[in-house]
Amino acid sequence: MKIGIQVKNINEALKKFDTLKKDLETPFREVIAGGAQLIRGEAIRSIQSGAKSGRTYEKYNPRRTHKASAPGQAPASDTGNLVSQIRVKEENKDLVKVESNALYSSFLEFGTSKMLARPFLFPATERSRPKIVQAVFNRVKQEIQKIAKWVITV
Repeated sequence: MKIGIQVKNINEALKKFDTLKKDLETPFREVIAGGAQLIRGEAIRSIQSGAKSGRTYEKYNPRRTHKASAPGQAPASDTGNLVSQIRVKEENKDLVKVESNALYSSFLEFGTSKMLARPFLFPATERSRPKIVQAVFNRVKQEIQKIAKWVITV
């Protein structure tokens, strides 16, 4: 039994591969933007859900009971301000940032001299990284397969 593989139009295929970089520009931007939204969503999810094991105390104005997060856990949502301030910002065509504009965000993320950190953006980035890498791989694979279908016959 024999199976043959034939490459047709090799010069045209090589030209296509040369233009692959340009062809991937838009898909990469889409993946970058989608990855930033994924990180934002993961950060919000970590704040709004999950068991918080810090102390429970009464807050006033408005009066409510609040269960805080413990050091190392994502902050516990109280008023919703932190979540509402997490945004995706496109700096330029190659850079998209996920940032929190709440004044106390950096205190929570990195801690202070009187409070240990309650990180939410860095862990969200780390949890999202494999999905973002897979999305980049899938987009490159998809573009290469378009070229391969056009050139290779089995």
